[in-house]
Amino acid sequence: MTVTKNPLRDGWTLIVKRECATCVMVVPVIARLARELPSLTVYTQDDPTFPEGVAAVNDLDLAASWHADIDTVPTLIFRASGVETARTAGWLRSEWRELTGIADLGAELPEFRPGCGSMSVDPDIVDKLRVRFGGESLHARRIDIAEAEDEFEAMFSRGFTDGLPVVPPTPERVMRMLSGTSRAPQEVVAIAPPDLVELTVEKIAINAVMAGCLPEYLPWVIAAIEAICTDEFNMHGVLATTMPVGPVIVCNGPGTRAIGMNSGVNVLGQGNRANLTIGRAVQLIIRNVGGGRPGEVDRAAHGNPGKLSFCFAEDEVGSPFTSLAVSRGFDATQNTVTVFTGEGPRCVVDQLAREPEHLAQTLAACLRTVHHPKLPFAFDAMLILGPEHARVFALANWGRERVLQEINVRLQLPGAEIVRGAGGMAEGVQEAFKDATLPKFRPGGLLLVHAGGPAGLFSAIVGGWVNGAPGSDPVTRILNA
Repeated sequence: MTVTKNPLRDGWTLIVKRECATCVMVVPVIARLARELPSLTVYTQDDPTFPEGVAAVNDLDLAASWHADIDTVPTLIFRASGVETARTAGWLRSEWRELTGIADLGAELPEFRPGCGSMSVDPDIVDKLRVRFGGESLHARRIDIAEAEDEFEAMFSRGFTDGLPVVPPTPERVMRMLSGTSRAPQEVVAIAPPDLVELTVEKIAINAVMAGCLPEYLPWVIAAIEAICTDEFNMHGVLATTMPVGPVIVCNGPGTRAIGMNSGVNVLGQGNRANLTIGRAVQLIIRNVGGGRPGEVDRAAHGNPGKLSFCFAEDEVGSPFTSLAVSRGFDATQNTVTVFTGEGPRCVVDQLAREPEHLAQTLAACLRTVHHPKLPFAFDAMLILGPEHARVFALANWGRERVLQEINVRLQLPGAEIVRGAGGMAEGVQEAFKDATLPKFRPGGLLLVHAGGPAGLFSAIVGGWVNGAPGSDPVTRILNA
């Protein structure tokens, strides 16, 4: 990256372009200013011969426009002792007269004309300018690709992908991604397992580019990384287990709607850029920076498609319940991510239940099968309640706590049914628990989320991993933009 010094000098500076009708209109004013303001420097963005009859400085590389932070042309600036003290953009006769002290300036022109957009803020080139002139350089190692080499195939051959094509993280794209956060590029966000590598905002941004994120998604990726790189979540253990689990990311808050996340139809499926790329970025970061690659530290016997990306927003607007984040002690106005170690989702079908007790019985019967109907307490689960099932509970005035309570009451397992050998299954608890009653889930081990399409009497269950100190606990983090 080339970083240039601000070329603007003390005195008057005017920045124009020929393609701007207002700039063309004020050419007579520019000619007069050139005669009466000895310190005037005119920069032209697009045509070195413009304005005619005035000696102008070529700003085709837009260095002066970039350093002067020009968003509209024409812009007239005055600087003294290296500091800008006044500016006006567009043409407003009264402002130009006041700024220059020329009482009859532009008498022949209309009182006001808006200017045009500066070329330095053109979306097609602003990222290149940010790389060329920005004061904050990128620190990541550069990888050169031969001119004849296909950049997408190069990413595959170097092992940087999750099996699908990734977006090449050019400096321009990375700088654009970094515009999505106010955090410094070299700020260390977390220590990435399993290799315990420092994860800077820049490294996160690089992988967010590769995943296909937009800049406004970056704070969500950062928050998810902060959550999974904790002792409570135990990402190293999540990688190393032979069970088919990975991070499940549930997003809450008004920001989910601002960035267009899906909480409704096909919420756990394809088609939504924010959902899929945020989750994918988290996985790529752990793979590419942390070293968590399948067949190496990642020892999953089967894995699941959610290990590519498993991220969605809760439907808070349409929910009859408090949100997952609120139930975990956060405010509904806060943007949060909750990470949970889970397998792929399984569907719960109950088309006939119209009484809450009947639906609770169905959900409990299906939840009992996580990960085996005879294994209690050790595994958490997430119940993603669809809107039509949620309506059954809402009509009976059952809130979140009542729903969970009624389901858990139906998940008290008699020891005689779940000891080893009972029901013709060798799996189960030890004989010592034959006379006990054991809960399927520990207190708080069943998480409830409201999401999905409005039509269809379905819900979904996501089975968890070993909970507590030997395994993983859910973690919630607030976004820090």
